[in-house]
Amino acid sequence: MGASGAGREQVDALRGLLARNIAIGSILDRAPELGLPHWYLGAGCIAQTAWNVLSGFPAGRAIEDYDLVYYDATDLSAEAEARRAGQAAELFRDLGVRVDLKNEARVHLWYASRFGYAIAPYRSTEDAIDCWPTTATAVGVRTLGVAAEVYAPFGLDDLLAMIVRPNRRQITEAIYRAKVARWVAAWPALTIVAWDG
Repeated sequence: MGASGAGREQVDALRGLLARNIAIGSILDRAPELGLPHWYLGAGCIAQTAWNVLSGFPAGRAIEDYDLVYYDATDLSAEAEARRAGQAAELFRDLGVRVDLKNEARVHLWYASRFGYAIAPYRSTEDAIDCWPTTATAVGVRTLGVAAEVYAPFGLDDLLAMIVRPNRRQITEAIYRAKVARWVAAWPALTIVAWDG
């Protein structure tokens, strides 16, 4: 399966970039062992790996964490999520990276305390990805195999062109500006689209 909104050539280009990051390949290979429903590896680690390779940097440089998300509305407890996060930490311990595991079905339960405003519950993992802060980082990947599985609601144009454009569906201008400030410092070749642009 290809990416929603992206052609096969773009998916192949992304796959080639991501293959340069050993941690991404290992996480994608091992993640099925966790038995997570409706999971993706996504967000910053995908875009930032691509930006690194396109900029001539080491593929894993400046990546704070690797977001592994899933959707389980049958158990919204923090304990269940923490148990799965512990299993993931053990599974990926040898990689030397931080894997941030989140159940997207329970994000609405803590979002207001972290960001200052409430959101509606997500209906699926894809619904959550649709709300991620920028068009370039709203990408989820499940495999880098020949039939790479990529979910990219805004396509891959911005990601592959190193363009950061806000996805205003959920985030605020302040959140966007904070992300942009960090990213520009690490990837100076990025083209930043203004919040109101």
